[in-house]
Amino acid sequence: MNIQLVIYIAIMAGVTYLIRMLPIMVFRKKINSQFVQSFLYYVPYAVLGAMTIPAVFYSTGSMVSAAAGFAVAFITAFCGRSLITVALAASAAAFIVLLI
Repeated sequence: MNIQLVIYIAIMAGVTYLIRMLPIMVFRKKINSQFVQSFLYYVPYAVLGAMTIPAVFYSTGSMVSAAAGFAVAFITAFCGRSLITVALAASAAAFIVLLI
């Protein structure tokens, strides 16, 4: 195996471990601040949205079909539908707009 690849994997493992271990070492006591608690509660959703939303608009090759799929997904999710229903409806909407 290439030694450079092993070094890259070791660095990546170290950084990943550091990111997971550092909050445990820094925040040993319970966080009492309501602002910090609410901020940390919404961070995973914000990161997921930041990673997903740009990919949605470049996934079909057509901005119109991607926007239609996104709009349908947003509406069905806002109405409280299940994840599979949202995904199927968005995919169907994007496909139909691509056919038109």
